[in-house]
Amino acid sequence: MNPYIYVLNTNGILFLLSIIFYIFPPKKINNLYGYRTHRSMLNEDIWNFANTLFNKTFMVYAGVSFLAGILFAYLATKEITWQPMVLVLLTILVCIIKTEKGISNTFNEEGKRK
Repeated sequence: MNPYIYVLNTNGILFLLSIIFYIFPPKKINNLYGYRTHRSMLNEDIWNFANTLFNKTFMVYAGVSFLAGILFAYLATKEITWQPMVLVLLTILVCIIKTEKGISNTFNEEGKRK
């Protein structure tokens, strides 16, 4: 497979999803769309905070992941295989960790702002 098509199918789709989530964030707590964890769904304030923070970090890191994937494709002397998928995984993990830390630093266990 062409390395550029591979990167577009992995990192490009991730970046496109991040733009969609940023433009159309969830308005109310739901079980279908948005950053849904037990802590983020405690109340509306945490829900809005978590989704705003996740969407911003997701767009930044997905963009970096996409550019890094294109760079991998450009510099590849052999076929690229796992590198773009690792970038996708790292992007998602970093966004989740940053959002959970943001929730912990801003809200207490009962869901009230510190």
